[in-house]
Amino acid sequence: MHESEFKNRRQQIMRMIEDHSLLIIPSAPPKNRSRDIEYRYRQDSDFFYLTGFDEPNSILVLIPGRSEGEFILFCQERDRLREQWDGKRYGPEGAMNDFQVDDAYPIDDIDEILPALIQTKKYIYYSMHRDREFDNKLNSWVNEKSDKPKRNQYQQEIISLDHLLHDMRLFKSKTEITAMKNAVKIAVVAHENAIKKVHPKMFEYELEAEFIYEFTRYNAEHAYNPIVGGGENACILHYVSNNAELKDGDLVLIDAGCELKYYASDITRTFPVNGRFSRAQLDIYNIVLEAQLSAISKVKKGNHFNDPHNEAVKIITQGLLNLGLLQGKISRLIENEAYRRFFMHRTGHWIGMDVHDVGDYKVDEEWRLLENGMVTTIEPGIYIGNEKDIPKRYRNIGVRIEDMVLVKDSTPEVLSQSLVKDPAAIELMMGS
Repeated sequence: MHESEFKNRRQQIMRMIEDHSLLIIPSAPPKNRSRDIEYRYRQDSDFFYLTGFDEPNSILVLIPGRSEGEFILFCQERDRLREQWDGKRYGPEGAMNDFQVDDAYPIDDIDEILPALIQTKKYIYYSMHRDREFDNKLNSWVNEKSDKPKRNQYQQEIISLDHLLHDMRLFKSKTEITAMKNAVKIAVVAHENAIKKVHPKMFEYELEAEFIYEFTRYNAEHAYNPIVGGGENACILHYVSNNAELKDGDLVLIDAGCELKYYASDITRTFPVNGRFSRAQLDIYNIVLEAQLSAISKVKKGNHFNDPHNEAVKIITQGLLNLGLLQGKISRLIENEAYRRFFMHRTGHWIGMDVHDVGDYKVDEEWRLLENGMVTTIEPGIYIGNEKDIPKRYRNIGVRIEDMVLVKDSTPEVLSQSLVKDPAAIELMMGS
């Protein structure tokens, strides 16, 4: 991502906020995995979106002005000993040289510098409840009263930053779309490897290893905990144990995507462990595939976000009715949400820097209109348990098919289109 992209974003958000204001975003705090062992550090998405700076213990401050505004960064100082242990730091000087920072200060000086800046502004744009420690510190600065009032002092007001910034992030630039396509390419190859290598008596974690390998080859990592569920495990929506043996005659559902340079992919495929769909499995799979294809056709500029979901619900309900898994009139079944026994989640979500990306789904209590540059997943599914009223041939079948779709006028662009999902094509790939 070129530095000009980050600069343009900063200028855009500064044009959107009030005069006499400043914007503050803290970096993500490091997190412990166990005792004194930390997870690999991952920067806060909002912070990175505006800076491209990926060090912890940093604070971003933006101050709108008459020209381009001011970009201030508080960050860690250079420290030869700590860098020997933890890796190189940019330090204030490096931040100014490499990230177009106007003014950079050591993070240890923030208590002396930032409160004085705050006292000169009326509006403080900030997102509460991400870093409790910094929340408390900011509140104390805002409520602090100077012993020597000045003419330019205001009664400060903290305004939530989320709506403005997250609406910006909802619309992807060409550079961002390219970044997401690169993440998709890696995930597609990993899914193809899994489809080709699966066989009965493998374990779910062996298929997961195909994703770890492929992602690591390209310096990417999991965008979320991968789901590799065989048989009845495919009916558990957030199954992440991935430790069961894959059985002959079962389906396996894999929901896995990578994050590459802060942009995520999210893809799901379902396929037979032994390489051949049974008749009952095809019955369910084809309903889900038809629902997904029809839902994708609704991802058009001017449609509502909920239109693809409504389309998927209609097709899945009719399909379950045709198979005898639901009984009654389709209009009444949809109205009563009878389908939720087998299809209990939404059909999609925004995706971008976060796999469940930011952005409002409704505006003034109405589903928002789809616009060019938005990217959503389309992921209908059917999950059938082993209850006694279910015909045996359909028990423990879980199917989900998921792709990423870019809104592009009246022609949706499926970013993960190259990964097979036609059942005949899947069987052909598995036999090759």
